Amino acid sequence: MLSSPLPEAFDHLPVLAEQVLASFAALQELLADRGDGVLLDCTLGGGGHSALLLEAHPRLRLIGLDQDPSARAAATARLEPFAERVSIVASNFADYQPQEPLLAVLADLGVSSPQLDVAERGFSFRHDGPLDMRMNPAAGETAAELIERLDEEALADLIYAYGEERLSRRIARKIKLQLAEVGPYSGTAALAYAIAGCYPPKARHGRIHPATRTFQALRIAVNDELGVLDRLLAAAPDWLLPGGLFGVISFHSLEDRRVKTAFGSDPRLQRVTRKPQIADLQEQQANPRSRSAKWRVALRRLSEPAADQ
Repeated sequence: MLSSPLPEAFDHLPVLAEQVLASFAALQELLADRGDGVLLDCTLGGGGHSALLLEAHPRLRLIGLDQDPSARAAATARLEPFAERVSIVASNFADYQPQEPLLAVLADLGVSSPQLDVAERGFSFRHDGPLDMRMNPAAGETAAELIERLDEEALADLIYAYGEERLSRRIARKIKLQLAEVGPYSGTAALAYAIAGCYPPKARHGRIHPATRTFQALRIAVNDELGVLDRLLAAAPDWLLPGGLFGVISFHSLEDRRVKTAFGSDPRLQRVTRKPQIADLQEQQANPRSRSAKWRVALRRLSEPAADQ
């Protein structure tokens, strides 16, 4: 059984905090009119964004979702000062149905640094651990099981589609060949070493580790990240009050492309950010995780445009 890291491990900086707070300032009038309102934080993590928003908006209540028990424990401790305004639910946001209209929906799609840094979770090749990668460590198929189940062609297609990895065919061939000849990989370090061997020597020591894209692809597949995002983008507008806010922080182009398309084409939504907001240089230096973060915002229309006759 996987050991759970201490809640303190989730004590990290929420990315794009200033941008998120500035966007939520637009809800003050709606909050004032209603007396209070509910924020659904779909990816609660350590509760960083939620704590800032609860402090800035005393009339705001929170429903926080997370399938990771370690994250929920950390968030419970961090949000204790707001206890009567907070409800934390063990759920993937794709499986959740709110029981009342929402003032706002927030989703930070990144894997938190504490998850990456705990070797037992198997997300990172920088900390050797079992090939797991599940957000919910108690359910679903692990990365090791996924690699064994897929044939070479399917694995290559997955690595290319979810990792945008140009060497996907070569990498899949190497992964499956070594699996057949040697047996299951001992852990994340062994898999990363095999992947790195598919690159020319000069390319193995660049700024981005050769295994980065493949590990991203496996993590996305294990957790069905794009599938659950698509379901959230389709469902969340119906959860919102008229004028309610829908904000998403994405970390790679596969996610951002979906969010951009949904916010620009959904007749229920009015796009606020035509271009994503990103971290300034100061934040990028203080928090390297913020370098790839993109914040997009849309509002639920007060009334939907009439359909063409």
